[in-house]
Amino acid sequence: MNFKNYWSTDFPSSVVVFLVALPLCLGIALASGAPLFSGLLAGIIGGIVVGALSSSPLSVSGPAAGLTSIVAASIVDLGSFQVFLLAVVLTGIFQIVMGFAKAGSIGHFFPASVIKGMLAGIGLILILKQIPHAVGYDADFEGDESFFQRDGQNTLTELFEAFGFLSPGAIIVATASVGLLLLWDIRFLKQKKFFQLIPGPLVAVCLGILLSAVFKTIPSLTIDQKHMVNIPILSDAQGLSSSFTFPDFSAWQNPKVYYIAITLAVVASLETLLSVEACDKLDPYRRITSLNRELKAQGVANFLSGLLGGLPVTSVIVRSSTNINSGARSKASAISHAVILLLSILFIPFILQMIPLACLAGILMVIGYKLTHPSLYKEMYAKGVSQFLPFITTVLAVVFTNLLQGVFLGILAAVFFILRTNFTEAIILVNQGNNYLLQLTKDVSFLNKATLRSKLQTIPRNATVTIDGSQAHFMDADIKETIEDFMKEGKARNIQIDLKRILI
Repeated sequence: MNFKNYWSTDFPSSVVVFLVALPLCLGIALASGAPLFSGLLAGIIGGIVVGALSSSPLSVSGPAAGLTSIVAASIVDLGSFQVFLLAVVLTGIFQIVMGFAKAGSIGHFFPASVIKGMLAGIGLILILKQIPHAVGYDADFEGDESFFQRDGQNTLTELFEAFGFLSPGAIIVATASVGLLLLWDIRFLKQKKFFQLIPGPLVAVCLGILLSAVFKTIPSLTIDQKHMVNIPILSDAQGLSSSFTFPDFSAWQNPKVYYIAITLAVVASLETLLSVEACDKLDPYRRITSLNRELKAQGVANFLSGLLGGLPVTSVIVRSSTNINSGARSKASAISHAVILLLSILFIPFILQMIPLACLAGILMVIGYKLTHPSLYKEMYAKGVSQFLPFITTVLAVVFTNLLQGVFLGILAAVFFILRTNFTEAIILVNQGNNYLLQLTKDVSFLNKATLRSKLQTIPRNATVTIDGSQAHFMDADIKETIEDFMKEGKARNIQIDLKRILI
C-alpha cells in the first residue's frame, strides 16, 4: 500500500463512506425487522471481507435497501431471525457456486444508458427521500429506495406529509451541512491542502453536533433525541459477544429456507452486478472488475454474515458512488470504512448518538445531486434518442418503482431500440430509375421478415431488382421463403430479379 496516497485519498474517502453507511446500516436493519446490530455487522463484514477478496477497487458492500422487503417477509415466514440466518449462510454458498459457474458474465449485458440512468435515478431518490429527514420528519427509515412505502405513503406524498412536521433546528442543521459541502467543492478551495485532507462531510457532522448542542438552550430550535442517530450501545466485551446471533441449523430440512436462500442469492447478485458495473463506469481510471470473482467475494461475505448474525450483503451503489465522488483510488477505502465503523460502535457510540439525522440528510442530498447532475442529462440527450430514451426511462422507472424493477424496464427500452435499429439498418433498398438494389447488410432472421416484405412491396411493376446477400452470413428460412414468394409474385408483375450470393 502507498501510505502517502492512502492518507491523501483513500482514508478521507473512507470517513465519508462511514458517515453515509452508518445511518443506512441502522435504517435497513430497522426496516427489515432485524436487530440493529445485524445491519452494522453486515456493513463491517461487507467492507472488510468483500473489500479484501473482490477485484473491484472502488465498490463498497453492506446491507442493501433493495432486500428489505424480502428480508422482512422471510423472517416472518420462517418464524425466527435465527432460521433466516441459515438462509443467509446458504445464500453465500449459492453465490460462491454462481461465481465458479461464471454467472457474473450476466453483468456485461447491462447497456451503458441503463447503468447511467440507474445512477441518475438513485441520485433523485436520495434527494427526494432525504428532504423529510432534512426538515425533521423521520417516519420513513434511512436508506429506503422504493417509491411505495410500508406506511401507506409514497416518495411524493411523504414530502407533503413532512411539511406538516417541520423542525426549525433540523432545517438549520441540514441547510448548514449542504452549504458547507457546496463550499468545500469550490475549485479554488479544493486546491488548498487543508480542504484536500479534511473531508467536508466530517466537518459537516462536527458542525451538526455543535449546532444541536447549542440548540438545546433554545427551546424553539431543540432537536429531539429521536431525530438523532440511534445506535446500540455495547458497553463491554460481554455486551459485544451477546450481540451476535447464530443460525438455527436444525431448520436445514425446511424447504422454505432453500427457496428464500435462492431468492436472496439471485436478487443480491443482480444488485451487486449492477452496482459494480456502475462503479466501473464511474472509475476515473476505467478499471474492469472480474464479475465472477465479485460473486465469490459476495458469497464468502454472506456466508460469514449469516454465521455471525448479520443481514445479507451486496455491493451498494449509494456507498460506492460516495466512495468514488470522495476521491477514493483503491479498495483500502472500502476496508477502512468498515474498520472505522467497527471502532466507532465499540469506543464512541455516545458521540455517534449526537449526530442529527438532518445533518446526514444534507450529506446524502449533495451526493444525490452529484449522481443526477444536469450535465449527465445533457450528455445523454446529445447522444440521440436511442441512448436518451432508455436512459430517461430507467431514471423515471427507478424513481417510481425501485432499483431492480427500474433497471428491468430500462433494459426493455434499450432492447426495443436495438431491435428497431436492427430492423431499419439490416435491409436497405435504393434505386436509380427503374433499377433497384435491395441489400442485406447483416445477418437476418424472422425478426426482419416484416421489414423485408414492406420494402419488397414498394418495388413497382416492370422493375429490375438485384437482391444482394453477400454481407449476410446467416439467413433463416423465413427470409428465404419471403424472397421465394416475391420471385413468384415478380413474374406476374414483370419484375426481373437477380439474386447475388443467396441460395434459395
